[in-house]
Amino acid sequence: MSNPSSLPPKGRKPKVAFLCVHNACRSQIAEAMGKLLASDVFESYSAGTQRQPHLNPDAVRLMKELYHVDMERTQSSKLLSEIPTPDVVILMGCQVQCPVLPGVLTENWGLDDPTGQGDDVFRQTIAKIEQKVLSLREKLQTGTLQEI
Repeated sequence: MSNPSSLPPKGRKPKVAFLCVHNACRSQIAEAMGKLLASDVFESYSAGTQRQPHLNPDAVRLMKELYHVDMERTQSSKLLSEIPTPDVVILMGCQVQCPVLPGVLTENWGLDDPTGQGDDVFRQTIAKIEQKVLSLREKLQTGTLQEI
């Protein structure tokens, strides 16, 4: 993490933006997980540097199967300029193609894109995202978010 002073004042939930290049898979899963597991602590958004016409069908299917979350109905691919200014940015693992937002807490989760790799890899990625969202929730709730 960098620059922990950018968190909002007490009483306002921080806005967390999950970013990847296409905003069609990992960042969408993270947004859905954030809304499902941490909406009492932070607001979840996702965006990318390129918009896609459809979300990843495997991500949509498995999130519906595993968590009963219909991402196709509740989410769409968005650009960073289309979401509120975030207090925290989570890079999903897009390396140099992810945008840099100076003065905003940023963490790179370094997750490989599971697209085209089968359900087992997708399930592993979804489980990693779930654990990371829960960890982020705890850090924001307890005020222990700090530089790493």
